[in-house]
Amino acid sequence: MPLALLALTLSAFAIGTTEFVIVGLLPTMAQDLNVSLPSAGLLVSLYALGVAIGAPVLTALTGNWNRKTVLLSVMSLFVLGNLLAWQAPSYETLIAARILTGLAHGVFFSIGSTIATGLVPKEKAASAIAIMFTGLTVALVTGVPLGTYIGQTFGWQSTFLAVALLGFIALVGSAFLVPNNLKQASAARILTQVKVLGEPRLLLVFAITAVGYGGTFVAFTYLAPILQQVTGFNASAIGAIMLVYGVSVAFGNIWGGKMADKMGPVKALSYIFAGLTAVLLVFNFTAGNPIMAVLTILVWGAFAFGNVPGLQVYVVKLAETYAPDAVDVASGLNIAAFNVGIALGAWGGGIIVTNLGLMHTPWIGALVVFSALLLTRVSGYLDTQSSQVESREASQ
Repeated sequence: MPLALLALTLSAFAIGTTEFVIVGLLPTMAQDLNVSLPSAGLLVSLYALGVAIGAPVLTALTGNWNRKTVLLSVMSLFVLGNLLAWQAPSYETLIAARILTGLAHGVFFSIGSTIATGLVPKEKAASAIAIMFTGLTVALVTGVPLGTYIGQTFGWQSTFLAVALLGFIALVGSAFLVPNNLKQASAARILTQVKVLGEPRLLLVFAITAVGYGGTFVAFTYLAPILQQVTGFNASAIGAIMLVYGVSVAFGNIWGGKMADKMGPVKALSYIFAGLTAVLLVFNFTAGNPIMAVLTILVWGAFAFGNVPGLQVYVVKLAETYAPDAVDVASGLNIAAFNVGIALGAWGGGIIVTNLGLMHTPWIGALVVFSALLLTRVSGYLDTQSSQVESREASQ
């Protein structure tokens, strides 16, 4: 395995940690910054919005740049954004820092796969991508709970400093280890992306992604305050609970991928969205009991991230039919849709907390996910209709 691939994996680990660690630190940051929980929740929303913009737009604008130059620029922006968050004198500065790091995140994962495959022989391309994305999974299992522990023990600013140091190590590693002569893929123009967005069948899947993935963030963004105020856990216990959630997420990714392979994406997503709806509804009743709450969170993590492989497989499958010359663009836009879902879910959760209260976020999140289930069934019906039309045309 090329050492340059390890630098990319470390970058993915640092980026994954900084995206989700806010969830575990939300009550601490809200109190320290003297803002409401919904205002602190905007730190999740605006980061995700930065990713959603950075992935398609900035990737297209830097499409003709040398790949290593883009990588080093993006990681430099990531380090600067986290250093700014570490030293942020105000809530407004912290918002700016989160948007900057979100932009860097979006571009990194757009170009990371291309760079990873350029480091290995063609027959090992899929393995190289899997290794790089392992950094993201490991971040959820270890980086987020460790970052939460650091923030609870030494102050939330220390978490951003630690992530900045990780990012800097990855930046130096990439500078020395990633070759300059990587194969340059053709740039995805913004016009091509607009054309993909004009395809109704792909738009439907992007909507499923945003609603189905975002629905869980209505409640997940406010999980730490629920655990402290409703369940009765101390702030010091949140890191351990995030570890439980992270292990479940890692299992859910593998399980969801196998389900999508075995029964097809539509059927797999239907089961996963139904399960996630049920888990969020159950959490309304188990949140008051420490043991039952942790068990529910364990199941929640598996369902919440189990839909990711199926959604990516589904959008690629449809893009091969409806936009065969822009499959990569469609896949990238689906990544943006995930982050639009996070942004809207966290923002919507904040409105619910302000107007109704913390414990209204799980059941409303369940309704949002259930709407994704309905959209999935509609999409599956359209697939069936399309197949029948093709069969009739072939028989004539």
